[in-house]
Amino acid sequence: MFIIITGLLLGGTYALIAMGLNLQYGVARIMNLANGEILVAGGLAAFWVYTAGQVSPILALFLVAPVAFAVNWLLYRIMLEPLVLRAKSRGALEVDSILATFGLSFIMIGIALMIYGGGYFNYSYLSTRVQIFDSSFALNRVVAFALAALIALALWLWLSFTRPGMTLRAVAVSPENARLVGIDVRRVSALAFALGGAITAMGGALISMFVTLDASTDGVIFTMKALIIVIMGGVGDIRGTVIAALLLGIAETAVGALISPGLTLAAAYVLFLLVLLFRPQGLFGRTTL
Repeated sequence: MFIIITGLLLGGTYALIAMGLNLQYGVARIMNLANGEILVAGGLAAFWVYTAGQVSPILALFLVAPVAFAVNWLLYRIMLEPLVLRAKSRGALEVDSILATFGLSFIMIGIALMIYGGGYFNYSYLSTRVQIFDSSFALNRVVAFALAALIALALWLWLSFTRPGMTLRAVAVSPENARLVGIDVRRVSALAFALGGAITAMGGALISMFVTLDASTDGVIFTMKALIIVIMGGVGDIRGTVIAALLLGIAETAVGALISPGLTLAAAYVLFLLVLLFRPQGLFGRTTL
């Protein structure tokens, strides 16, 4: 039971991290390799707000989210939209976006190192223990999971039952057909990319409550895990992202507790390879015709 609950708590925060990338890739068609750096930036922003002003990292979400939204919207309009306009096919756009965002990740690492230095960053917030069944867990992990679940639920409801959300889903299914019914695909893609960046940054702010962050290396690890979750769950499907994230969290926790903590990343890749072999379109993804 301890392994399952710990895995679910970890997977909940993974889901929030991957949902942002799923929006960016599933709707805007941008494979964002700087996704992890955006997450680390959100975490470092929460760290700075808490240590400098003693403001709760939970309240910092209301600062991190709009700033991240604005920054990602500008990044899309200035750097990525020209790539979209010149791309002759989806494959060409994916290659260009991978190269562009790979370079962007190094720029963001450099800026973070210039501002924060090369050290590790952590702080103590809600580090008391709470009892769940017969085991105790850190309160900050439980709170982060609860907030991640609320954000995921709000996003799913918005995508499923509001007109702007259904517009995003239409673009994710077929940008060409969306244009035929009068949808401004360029505007919707910019919105999806910005919203995805805001969600990722909020995930970084939440995990900063219990994870020690490093501006230079952590972003790559989080990007890889987000990619694994998105592909496992199915591109463009929020349900698949959440379920894949929970499975990954449980798998990593089980391997770390029963075998060796050093094999947690290997467990993630084994699970990823199994999905590629037996369900290449993802758990809830659509089969490409």
